[in-house]
Amino acid sequence: MKPASLLATLFLGLVSLGHLLRLVLHLQVTVGSFQIPIWTSLVGFVFTGGLAVALWLEIRRTPRSRHD
Repeated sequence: MKPASLLATLFLGLVSLGHLLRLVLHLQVTVGSFQIPIWTSLVGFVFTGGLAVALWLEIRRTPRSRHD
């Protein structure tokens, strides 16, 4: 398993978890005077969670070489 792939998977998983927590806890995010809608966290959760799962599955499918 490549360390960079594992790190990317963990990072994407944490970002996805952050979006899920915002959805569940109904946390408001304001940038300047603009309030970011809650629905953007649903998109962020699905997108980053999907990428994390796809990358994790790709890591698990990749055969290990003797030099890893």
